[in-house]
Amino acid sequence: MPHSQPSRLGTLLLLLAAAIGFALALYAWLTPLTGVTGTIGALGVAIASVVLAVLTLILRASSGRGARIFWGIVTLFVLVGIGFAALLLHQGVITAAMLLGLIGLILIGRRPARHPQHARA
Repeated sequence: MPHSQPSRLGTLLLLLAAAIGFALALYAWLTPLTGVTGTIGALGVAIASVVLAVLTLILRASSGRGARIFWGIVTLFVLVGIGFAALLLHQGVITAAMLLGLIGLILIGRRPARHPQHARA
């Protein structure tokens, strides 16, 4: 069964949030005078953004209701964690990107669960 339009938009928003988070955290980690140059926090946000992208793909591929709920909760925790860490690093744009990702997660969560069609004799 093909994915619905809100699910595709939600996946796109989550992947966009992960890409923005990764790029800006890596920029803050590498660029002098950002205030967080070379800190473990900025590197942690960059790594967590990659994890967010992987979780997005896992969430998109999951078909069972229980799996979707589990991966959705894990993704929510990662989104909140990245957003909070970005606030502590004074990187408000990353936090705003995670809010965009939260909208994407909500859109993915609205997709109905797919049930396998069993052959009947």
